[in-house]
Amino acid sequence: MMALRGAAGPGRWLGRAFAASGTARAPPVTAAAPAPVPVWSWVRRPLGPAARFASTQGRGPEAEGPRRRVVVVRISSPLAWLRSRCYYLLIRLYFDPEFSVEEFTRGAKQAFSVVSQLLSQRKLDLLDGLVSSEVLNVLKEKISLLSDNHRDALAADIDAIMYTTEGDIRIYYNDDGRKFVSILMRFWYLNGANLPDEVPGETKVFQIVFGDESTKEKRHLLTANYEFQREFTEGAKPDWTITRIEHPRLLE
Repeated sequence: MMALRGAAGPGRWLGRAFAASGTARAPPVTAAAPAPVPVWSWVRRPLGPAARFASTQGRGPEAEGPRRRVVVVRISSPLAWLRSRCYYLLIRLYFDPEFSVEEFTRGAKQAFSVVSQLLSQRKLDLLDGLVSSEVLNVLKEKISLLSDNHRDALAADIDAIMYTTEGDIRIYYNDDGRKFVSILMRFWYLNGANLPDEVPGETKVFQIVFGDESTKEKRHLLTANYEFQREFTEGAKPDWTITRIEHPRLLE
């Protein structure tokens, strides 16, 4: 697995770059790229005791047939869940009293969808200011070496994200006394790229049926880890940037 991580530095608010207003930081995305994302607020870490998500929405002509149903079940540590709640409280008390876990999670999910699709399309120039320069420098080399199938597997449509959860939360100061918050988000998403069943190692393969048993669409349930960082030093811009990108067994 390759972890693409950027050094601590002033964050840039990803939500602004994707906002529909005229203050977007990145160039406009073409018609083939994902739609703009609204501005978001933030914070960090837990895993709830249990989660069960289902997608039953059909799309296009196939929607007239049997409806798809994909269920993702994840059991998480109660201690990790409690720890994340403590971090949320610290963020609201000492950094941002208006911080909302729900808003942050929605924004992170939208940002992941946009960034992953731009990576898949090799439009890395549109990620400047959204992803740290250190991570972008590594991505430019790695993306060019991927096969078409592996590159296609990076893309996560917003409707194909089955489950989102928080990973590690970090609150820290650097040697200059600058304050930072980093939140690692993990995503599970369905992708129809042509990958072997055993690749990547953590992938589960679902057979989603449209119409009858003779017509099947195979989709992979893939995972990705994106870390979001913001500087909370007085006078710093209230922006978030992605400082780590992991697509296990795909981007390495």
